[in-house]
Amino acid sequence: MIDLTGRTVYVTGAARGIGAAIARTLASAGGRVGLLDVDAERLAATADALGPSVAYAVCDITDPEQIAQAAARLQRALGPASGLVNNAGRNAYADPVQMTTDEWEEVFDVDLKGAWLMARAVLPGMKAAGGGSIVNIASLHASQTCRGMFPYAATKAGLVGLTRSLALEVGAHGVRVNAVSPGYIETDLLTEYFGHHPPDVRKAALHKHILGRLGTPSDVAAVVAFLLSDLSGFVTGADWAVDGGLSARFD
Repeated sequence: MIDLTGRTVYVTGAARGIGAAIARTLASAGGRVGLLDVDAERLAATADALGPSVAYAVCDITDPEQIAQAAARLQRALGPASGLVNNAGRNAYADPVQMTTDEWEEVFDVDLKGAWLMARAVLPGMKAAGGGSIVNIASLHASQTCRGMFPYAATKAGLVGLTRSLALEVGAHGVRVNAVSPGYIETDLLTEYFGHHPPDVRKAALHKHILGRLGTPSDVAAVVAFLLSDLSGFVTGADWAVDGGLSARFD
């Protein structure tokens, strides 16, 4: 049902995990997909696997100059962006007293500032075209979190706030901005997270899911594709939980 024919969507953090699944889903729906990531080798492999409707640019999304160069390259290859998925991010495990200001800024640069810089790069074209859709990949940690994840929850809460604020700023131009907040999704980042905790943490996490399983990158990608499509034409400023019902539980 989702048709993205004629749309060009840029996806950050697209070399693997959720980003690669999003790119695959969008290409399957007929979209032209621009992939961005700092991992050149994996990025090239992902692009090759997805076929001729995909182009890629190695890019550090915390660097405005690299973003400008990458956006220009993707626009030449695919056309201006009618959609953007801010997926790039990193986990953070820090003590709030021991963490340095440099470490703090490194986390916020990737998880929050990078989303703004990418939006800033593509919004002029979207506004000129009279429409577009931006999807920010936040996290369940934006609304509820756990010990040992400082300051990850702060960055993701900020990203949801950025989503609402940006939606208000650009709505009059026909541009929609939404967030998707995944829960436990089977990715390398989740493996890293469980690696920082005792083995029973994974078992407890699985038990809390109403649907009885952890999520997959494709579960997230399907919701993202919907939010990029005309099927969600009256949806903006919203945060969509993709968490198997985890956030619906009290116990």
